[in-house]
Amino acid sequence: MRNYLRNPRGSMSKKRSAMTASILPMLIPFASGFVLRSPVATPGAPFAHRAESTAGTGTTPPVRLSPILSEIKPSKTVEVFGMVKQLESEGVSVTSLCVGEPDFDPPQVILDATVEAVTSLGMTRYTAVAGTIELRRAISGDLAKRKGTEYDPVSEIVVSNGAKQSVYQALLATVGPGDEVIVPAPYWPSYPEMVRMTGAEPVVVDTTIDEGYIMSPEALEGAITGKTRVLLLCNPSNPTGAVYSPDALQSLAGVLSRHPDVLVVADEIYERLTYDGAEHRAFASISPEMFQRTLTVNGFSKSHAMTGYRLGYLACPAPYARAVTTLQGQITSCPCGISQHAGVAAITLVDDATMDGIAATMQSKRDYVLERLGAMGGVGLGADPEKSKPRGAFYVLPDVSGFCGGDDVRLCVELLEEEKLALVPGTSFGAPGTVRISYATGLEELGIAMDKLERFLGQRL
Repeated sequence: MRNYLRNPRGSMSKKRSAMTASILPMLIPFASGFVLRSPVATPGAPFAHRAESTAGTGTTPPVRLSPILSEIKPSKTVEVFGMVKQLESEGVSVTSLCVGEPDFDPPQVILDATVEAVTSLGMTRYTAVAGTIELRRAISGDLAKRKGTEYDPVSEIVVSNGAKQSVYQALLATVGPGDEVIVPAPYWPSYPEMVRMTGAEPVVVDTTIDEGYIMSPEALEGAITGKTRVLLLCNPSNPTGAVYSPDALQSLAGVLSRHPDVLVVADEIYERLTYDGAEHRAFASISPEMFQRTLTVNGFSKSHAMTGYRLGYLACPAPYARAVTTLQGQITSCPCGISQHAGVAAITLVDDATMDGIAATMQSKRDYVLERLGAMGGVGLGADPEKSKPRGAFYVLPDVSGFCGGDDVRLCVELLEEEKLALVPGTSFGAPGTVRISYATGLEELGIAMDKLERFLGQRL
C-alpha cells in the first residue's frame, strides 16, 4: 500500500505553485480556526452587511441577518470536505480522511426496499410528522430486543431527517436562555453550536487521551450547577472512538441521581460499531430513573451506510416526544417516506451476520491505522495505548502536539498543501494538538493516507 512516488519536497514545480495559489483563499479560514463569522452585530440588534450594487451607482439594501449568526461557527468537517471537493473539481487528487461516512453501499435489501418504495408502493407523499407507524414499530422492537428499552411506537418515537436533526430538536425542546448543557470534550463540533442556537450555554468538560477520553463522575459533578439542564453524551464518541463501559455509565448515573433536574441527551448513533468485545449499554437502560430522564438519539447513517437517506430518530418519554413532534412539524414536517421504508428494511431484513461483518471490517481498519500511527515517531496514542485504544465508531484522535509548534490547524493546512491529505484539526473538536482520522474509507486509501502522513511528519522530526 506504500506509495512514495512524488516529486522531492524541495522541487517546487510550477504546477504545485499554481495549485497552492488556488487553495490559499480556501485555507485562510482554515488557518484561522474555521471561524467564518458573519458580520458582527451589536448584541440584541440585527446586523447588516452592505454590498455594492452591480447596477448603476447605487447600493443594494442592507442584508440583515439574525444576530445569532454572530455566535455560531460553521461546521469544521463540512468546511474541510468542501475544500476537498473544490480541489477535486479543479483536477487535484486529494486523499481525504475528514468525513465520517462508510465507503460501502447499504446492504442490498435496503437498496431493494428503496426501489420498491418508489416503483411498487408509491411512497412519494407525506407521512405522519413523527414517521410511519411501520418504521416506529420496527425501531421500538429493535430497541427492546437489543437494548432492553421499551418505547411505545405511537407516542415515544420520533423519526427525523437524520440524527443531527434529532439532537438539535431534543435540545430545542429541553433547554433555552439561561440554561447550561454539559458537553464532554473532545466533542462533535455541532454540539456546542446547537446548544448556542437554543440560547443556552455549553459547558465543556475536558477529558484526556490518558483517560481514554472518558469523563469521570468527579468531572461531571464538578460541572453541574443550578443552571445545568442537560448532559449531552456521545457514546461511542465522535471524534475519539471512546466507548463508555457499563460501569462508567453507572457511575455517571449515580452523579445524576443527586441532580434530578438534569436530563441526558444520549447520542448513540455509533452503537452498532464496537470492537474488542466492548459492550455498548444504552444510557436509558441503566435504571428506570435514567429511562425517564434520557432522550436517546440514533439512526441509520453510520451502521447501515445510509448517510444520503437522512434518517434518524429520537426515543424518549412521551412528553418530550410530543414537544419534539411539535417542533418538527414546524421545521421540516415528516422525513422522506422512501427513506423510511428503507429504514424498515434495515432493521428487519439485515441480519446480525451482516452487521457483525461490517463491525469486523471497521475493526480491521482501526487496527491498521493504530499500527501505522504507533510506528510514527512523535505521534501520541496515550501513556497506555491499550487503555486509550478507541473501541467504537470509526475515528482515531492521536496527539500530534509535537509538530508545527503544537498548532494542529497549521499542521492540517500544510498537510493538505504538501501531501494533498485532508484531516480535521483537533481544535475543531475542543482538543487542540490533535487531529481526527476517519478510517471509514477503504484499506487502500488508508494505506495511501498513512504513507502521506508518515512522510509529512517524518520530515518534521
